[in-house]
Amino acid sequence: MTAVLSVENLRVSFRQEGREIPAVKGVSFTVAKGETVALVGESGSGKSVTALSTVSLLGPNARVTGSVTYLGREMVGADEASLRAVRGNDISFIFQEPMTSLNPLHSIEKQIGESLALHQGLTGAPARARIIELLTRVGISNPESRLADLPHQLSGGQRQRVMIAMALANGPELLVADEPTTALDVTIQAQILELLAELKRDLGMSLLFISHDLGVVRRIADRVCVMCQGEIVEQGPTAAIFANPQHAYTKKLLAAEPVGRAEPVSAQAEPLLQAEALKVWFPIKRGLLRRTVGHIKAVKEASLTVRAGETLGIVGESGSGKTTLALALMRLIESEGPIRFAGQDISRWQAKQLRPLRRDMQIVFQDPFGSLSPRMTIEQIIAEGLGVHGVAPGRNRREMVAEIMAEVGLDPAAMARYPHEFSGGQRQRIAIARAMILRPRVVVLDEPTSALDMTVQVQIVDLLRDLQRRHGLAYLFISHDLRVVRAMAHKIMVMKEGDVVEAGPAAQIFEQPTTDYTRALIAAALGKPA
Repeated sequence: MTAVLSVENLRVSFRQEGREIPAVKGVSFTVAKGETVALVGESGSGKSVTALSTVSLLGPNARVTGSVTYLGREMVGADEASLRAVRGNDISFIFQEPMTSLNPLHSIEKQIGESLALHQGLTGAPARARIIELLTRVGISNPESRLADLPHQLSGGQRQRVMIAMALANGPELLVADEPTTALDVTIQAQILELLAELKRDLGMSLLFISHDLGVVRRIADRVCVMCQGEIVEQGPTAAIFANPQHAYTKKLLAAEPVGRAEPVSAQAEPLLQAEALKVWFPIKRGLLRRTVGHIKAVKEASLTVRAGETLGIVGESGSGKTTLALALMRLIESEGPIRFAGQDISRWQAKQLRPLRRDMQIVFQDPFGSLSPRMTIEQIIAEGLGVHGVAPGRNRREMVAEIMAEVGLDPAAMARYPHEFSGGQRQRIAIARAMILRPRVVVLDEPTSALDMTVQVQIVDLLRDLQRRHGLAYLFISHDLRVVRAMAHKIMVMKEGDVVEAGPAAQIFEQPTTDYTRALIAAALGKPA
């Protein structure tokens, strides 16, 4: 087969403070016409740097040597005009997080139109017709009505489809997809993978697919290149790599899936958090007088009980009401219906009454980089709650920070460092330490593993289990990753568009789901027939 992309002995290093830091060390692979090649490995393995090197998209401090040829044309050291002719035209990129890749101030029509105008000179009515054609192609329903939308008005799946439409605008030979499904719900993820496979087949494109999720890679790739610390340690046909991995690192990646099940909870465990027919409705206000003309029913009627030492997994697609329900239970947003914490109805308590309870009810958010202040040291971040809640006034706070850091698997010697100096998994441990130092009784875990490498996911799940076992914590575990939920949860609540469509013991939900929606979620996440 003809090689669309050929990479030979690619080496990339970055100049930093007078030193050369190697990122890619002698990588070689090819992508044939119509072929999907996956680069897999953990964060920092050099996958994205390798992809960006193909058309010299790295910064001025990067030093690139070796050879990258696109249809026989050398890209390393090519002049800017040659590179511009290839970028976005012959080789297009889909990036991991569409919300940060799309301009928040420009409409969808303007952003796709910009590429058409730049590469094809297409403007006006012909450009509009092409944009509608592209949006239809990638599965955006009623595209004419979405042209004026800004990115924040679209769902995660729709934003990713818009990114794919932009990448396809100029009919590329090679599509580079950098973690295009990582932050998406499992059902949306399945749709995006199906769409990419269909487009590749229909348009005869080649695909360079970058991911840390081997389940995704198995479904889409023809060949796999496994990267570790800037090197390809193993490559070959997908079926062969999965059936008979040769390198220890590949075996480690394949084995990295949360295993085991939640340990049974004592029958005498006290109910810590209860809700009955809980509703969260947001008013829709219109007109000059801002009259209420309707409601968005974010949570319609949810009833639950979580006991000490128990985990309730709340699953469903984006917009199903999972996080809204958790925020209502924590009394962070208004709701209707009784909420009992340790037997007391707190649903009508005012902020002053709730304040002493806040240390008992903590939240660990999905994106620790966004929830940790970049201006504070790790010591200040973890200790902040101690001052707010007046916890252990006679104790040395630095000692308390050191103790909790050791408990969550962090080196206490690093407490003077800042969040940007840590990996994603370490930042998540910092976020967990910040919550746990207060010794809470209930913890909301909102997608705490979704953006992490599979090996780091396993470590975080093991850590959360260990903390729960030692301290009798009750968890509300919100996730779209059903593999992690299956390993963590005692009970599961399945939500869709504000409704609780199914609830019960975890084993029962996974083995005998009663609704089509739950079956579809399980099929998309675990590869089981729906």
